[in-house]
Amino acid sequence: MYFTDDSLFPENMQPTIITAAPFGPEWLPSDSDDIPVTWKQQIQAAVDCYNAGATMLHVHVRDPQTGQGSSNFDQYNQFLSDLRAAVPKMILQVGGSISFAPHTDNARAKWLDYDTRHMLTELDPKPDFVTVTTGTTLWDVTQAFVPDDVAGTHLAEPKVAAAWADMVVDSTSSFYLEHLKRLAANKIQPYFVPAHVHQLEIIERLLRRGVYKGPLNIALCGYGGGTMGRNPFDWMEMLRRAPHGSASVTFWSSMRGNIAIQTMATILGQHVRVGNEDNIWDMHKKRWPTVKQVEWAVKQSEGFGRAVASADEARKIMKVGVWYDSVEETLFNAGLPPNRPEGYKGFLAYESDGKKPKAGGSGTNPVSIL
Repeated sequence: MYFTDDSLFPENMQPTIITAAPFGPEWLPSDSDDIPVTWKQQIQAAVDCYNAGATMLHVHVRDPQTGQGSSNFDQYNQFLSDLRAAVPKMILQVGGSISFAPHTDNARAKWLDYDTRHMLTELDPKPDFVTVTTGTTLWDVTQAFVPDDVAGTHLAEPKVAAAWADMVVDSTSSFYLEHLKRLAANKIQPYFVPAHVHQLEIIERLLRRGVYKGPLNIALCGYGGGTMGRNPFDWMEMLRRAPHGSASVTFWSSMRGNIAIQTMATILGQHVRVGNEDNIWDMHKKRWPTVKQVEWAVKQSEGFGRAVASADEARKIMKVGVWYDSVEETLFNAGLPPNRPEGYKGFLAYESDGKKPKAGGSGTNPVSIL
């Protein structure tokens, strides 16, 4: 991502896309009044977030009978159908873990096996995006917690905390190569979630080799414990390394640290995610429902002078439903240099015919100067 002198003027920024994550799969219903359990509550959570200003929904499914996260794909399909009816313009982004919370006393938090996760590519109705990880990573979301973060929740119990501390996102190439192939076949776009710069490098290699040909939507993940933490220098380096033409870049972090991280995202021209999956506390250490977090995100964006994206604007920014025909088109739109022609020496750039270039979004063919 390259910043020019006027990049930090809010009038030059894209409208802020607010993602809501209101389903809190790590929490039990007893942990918070803000955890939707019944189907009616889960649908209403999406409606309330949309009405408050969120235009993308991070989807997990909770089984109302057990109160636990669901891995029942019939329930997923029905929930997606109900969401399409209740919030038809909202962008639906399904979490790639399906359900990572431990369901028994002796279980560990973990992502489900490859074959089960591949079933996300066959959801009907189709979501707009499915989260895709690229590279196996320790994802200990509790490591950056302070004791107050889990006060009054089941995560305050040492045995439960230990179960979460060893959560590993299992994502070798045998998973993500096949997963991307199946997503493309079903015209579901990937939503990449790199945990550090080396996973950004993997994503770039996937584009260069034609494994994925489409707009690049990514979330930079900073939860600590294997992913990036909260050091702002690391966030700036991740953002610097993010491809300049990414359709959208969103910041993901946790607990009260997420308040600062989302403020950074807003003033740097990136996009935000809020909700009880990431944080349950406000800046005064009071419980903070997801809808109130969305309202805060709207207020702080508008207070900075940056508009909040409507659903139609968010879809256009993220290029929902757009696919490319070639590696060259993908790289060009991502703002990445072309692949090296055989025998070419030196650093790579796009050739020009010497004419005055047009700004992006002018409607010209994106590969016309290749």
